[in-house]
Formats: sequence, C-alpha cells, structure tokens
Amino acid sequence: MSNARSIPPSPLSSELTGDPFDTTLAAPAPRGRSRDVSFEQQDEADIAQPGGRRNTELAQAVDAEEEEEKAELEAYREKALRLAGRSDGTFEPFVGSRVGSPIPDPHGLGWPGKGTLARLHATPAEKAAREAKLAGAVKTLLECIGEDPERDGLLKTPERYAKALLWMTKGYEERLPDVIGDAIFAEDHDEMVIVRDIDVFSLCEHHMVPFTGKVSIGYIANKHVIGLSKLARIAETFSRRLQVQERLTKQIAMAVDEAIRPMGVAVVMEASHQCMTMRGVQKPGATTITSAMLGAFRRSDKTRAEFLSLIRQVPLLSHVLLTE
Repeated sequence: MSNARSIPPSPLSSELTGDPFDTTLAAPAPRGRSRDVSFEQQDEADIAQPGGRRNTELAQAVDAEEEEEKAELEAYREKALRLAGRSDGTFEPFVGSRVGSPIPDPHGLGWPGKGTLARLHATPAEKAAREAKLAGAVKTLLECIGEDPERDGLLKTPERYAKALLWMTKGYEERLPDVIGDAIFAEDHDEMVIVRDIDVFSLCEHHMVPFTGKVSIGYIANKHVIGLSKLARIAETFSRRLQVQERLTKQIAMAVDEAIRPMGVAVVMEASHQCMTMRGVQKPGATTITSAMLGAFRRSDKTRAEFLSLIRQVPLLSHVLLTE
C-alpha cells in the first residue's frame, strides 16, 4: 500500500490548456477584458486608443514633469538674479558670489596658489630674479640626469626652459575679471549656448608632463550672455596651470557659473595624458573624459542629454563644406 499523499488538483487546473508558463493562458477574465486576449495585447490596445487608459496616464505624467521642470527653472532664474546684488537685474562678474563657491577672491584669481600673489605683483627685477632661479634649477636637473649643461646644445637650454615653463603656467597671473572684461551683455535669451571642441593644453601636476585635448562648454542663458571667445579664454586661463583634468573641468564650469549666473553650466573634456602614454603603463590612444554639470544640467536628465547629443554631432559646417 502506497504512503504517497494524494494532492488535489488546483482550482485553476480546469483553466489550464497548455504551457503553464504561457502568459496567454485563459485565466478568469477581468472586467472589460476578453478571456482569449493576452495581457500584452490588451495593454497595446489601451495605448493605441486615442483616449486609452495607458495613453492618457502617460500624457498626464509627461505634462506634469514638463510643468515641474519649467517651474524649477524659473525659480532658479529668479534666485540667480537676486544673488546678482542689483535691483535692476544687472551685475558685475564674480561679485556677489553664490554661497559655497570658492571662485571669487579679493584678487580675482580663482583658486590662487601659495606663491600666486607674489608672481602676480612681481616687479620687473623680481621677475628677472625668478627666471634666473628657475634656470639654475633646470641646470641642476640636467646635471642630475647625467648631461653636460655646458655643451653647445644645452648651453641656452636652462634659460629657454625657464621662459617656456613660465609661459606654460601663465594662468597663475591672469585675473578672471581681466580675462572676461566687459564682454557680458544683457540679452533676452534663455536657451542653450555651446562652444565645443576648444583645444586645451596643460601640465599634469603629478609628473609635469603635458596633457592635451578638447573641451566643450555650454550654458543656459539667464538674461545675460558672455562673449563666445571668453569661454575659450576661461578654459585657457585654468589650463595654463599645473592641473589634474578633473579639477580643470570643474574650475571652468564654476568660473562660467560665477561670471554670468546662468541657469546651468555643462563642461565636458576629453584629453590624452602623456604621463600614461610615454611613461608608466604606456598606452597610446587612451583618453580620459570628465564632465561637470551645474544647475539645470545637473537636475534635468533631458537638458543634460540634449547637451551631450549636440556636442557629439558631426559639425554642421563640416557637412556644408563636404557637400559643396
């Protein structure tokens, strides 16, 4: 006699007519749904109908999201203009900083280094002494690597390199208000402005070898626009310092944000670092991409996606030239 228990059939067994995992099985039909129509088919029918349940819900959700985003951007615009510090809505760049931004300083430098002020305010005699000191250090460097600083090919190298290094780091003695000047204009414009593929050259602060690449800068205007060349000059100012790419990207974004109080700023940079191509892991062709998103670009997925799409497009001018 078997001890196996008899398992009664499921109450739904009478409804099963095939594969138990088939989603099109005839289960007790909800009100308004045919017993022989699948859930997926019914959902598609709902969406297809002009006044269908799913279609209406999606449309309402999209409308609500767009209204919320508009209200948020308007509140951000009003806040930015309040922080400008003037009742008429105008402002001076880098005056009346937003809370928490380290950009504005009494000298307008933006993240000044320990010796930046001494270099900025140096007299001609002090500049000559600085250059001579640097040339002496380069001569010592040549001796340390086993070279003869007195041979013909290297005789003037210390002075040449001293001048070159001071030029490649000239960003330390450039004031942002001087870089931008009066190139800020009141304009009834509240759309995206992008300058892309700006060439940048900088020195890695870890090995003091170059990294080079391109940076794209975008902002959503807030009743004021900045001269297009000034975006490139801001990038140039911060790249002509000892840098890491992550910090450089953020500094550019924050400088633009402080200069014109836009609704948002986006910066994307792609660069090749010689510290990992000509030494170390030696991987030529490897590039590094960094981004900094502020304001509307950080809050809104759609705004950020639009910016990223635009900077990746084939340049329209190139297309026109190819078709002519």
